[in-house]
Amino acid sequence: MNDLTCVIVGGGHVGLHSLKAIKEETRGMTNGRQIRFVLIDKQPGHLRKMLLFRPAVCQEEIMIPWTHYSFSEGVEFVQGKVTSVDSGGKQIRYEDAQGNQVLMRFDLLVVSVGSIVQQPEPDRGGIALTDPQAAIDIQERWRANLRKAAAETNPEERKRLMTVAVAGAGISGVETSSELALEMQKEASSLGLNSFDVSVYLLSGQKRLFLEGPENVGKKLDQFLGECGVKVLYNRKVIHAEAGAVKLSNGDRLPVGLCIWTIGLIPNPALRSMGLPLTPEGQVLVDECYRVKGAPGVYSIGDCARIVDPTTGKADLMRAGEGVLQADRLGKIVMADLEGRPAPVHKSASSILDFFCIGLGENRGFVWARKWGLNFIMTGKLGWKIRKLAWDKGSMLR
Repeated sequence: MNDLTCVIVGGGHVGLHSLKAIKEETRGMTNGRQIRFVLIDKQPGHLRKMLLFRPAVCQEEIMIPWTHYSFSEGVEFVQGKVTSVDSGGKQIRYEDAQGNQVLMRFDLLVVSVGSIVQQPEPDRGGIALTDPQAAIDIQERWRANLRKAAAETNPEERKRLMTVAVAGAGISGVETSSELALEMQKEASSLGLNSFDVSVYLLSGQKRLFLEGPENVGKKLDQFLGECGVKVLYNRKVIHAEAGAVKLSNGDRLPVGLCIWTIGLIPNPALRSMGLPLTPEGQVLVDECYRVKGAPGVYSIGDCARIVDPTTGKADLMRAGEGVLQADRLGKIVMADLEGRPAPVHKSASSILDFFCIGLGENRGFVWARKWGLNFIMTGKLGWKIRKLAWDKGSMLR
């Protein structure tokens, strides 16, 4: 009897959790058949995408080798990019690290290629925080600007060099701007500059922060950002980052030394070539058990899939925490499908508890939860510990 091959496409936090969950549920075997596990990702290791802002502010490695994980034993790791899925023929085509086109057959396939950071049009200027290299470029730019500011005799030009605009006020923008402000203040002081001259602006097209929660929570978050040295400008979007300034949607021109784009996530565009059924927004269409419609043995979860709670009709957000819960459930679903018994169905995490955590720099965190109609807020060191725990659990470091 031939072995089964289970291929996981995407080694982000959801892919890792899926691999672990399926391995543990099946124990590497089903109905007397061994299961071969293969993980395919374009990266040479697990990229901690939730921490993409860290290399933009400090020297921190956010790539974890696959072999770091205990459950990686017996798993084949392939560096490559999947370009098409033949669900009927049970095979995928991928391009390996050397540019070769390779076919691989599968019995089970999990598509968890996630999302990418949305990029503005190239002619809009600035740097989008899209990948580790962009993060490194950002850090090099603001540090070089501060060194220039230390030698600058013109007060207005010095102020401009010490000013950064972060365009996009979602959680990524909030975390990037707060950490950046604190690190820039520290660097400015070391260069003999006045740290109070550092300005970090967070540009929001909305009337308040944190639309996922109540208005008073958004106000508290604004207050904590202010304590970090971040000024939030509401109802203003960056139209264009030109030499020495950003042009805003209200017509203002803000002198800056650097503009960083953090304008949200979109489903991975690689999905559009795979041949899977997609929503108009580019997410994979799945049922309540994460099965891809019309593709037996193919599953999809995380940011790249549109997953709807069959009870509430509410779609999951593109968030790490929700993807991890989906992955844990997927292990049970796959095992049930292999054994031919009813599988558990999706249940939205928000139907149990609304929960968000945000990092605001070392020992500074902001956590909001809602249960039974009550709001719970935790800040400071406790909030930071919870946020760090979420980052580490997402990358399976705890």
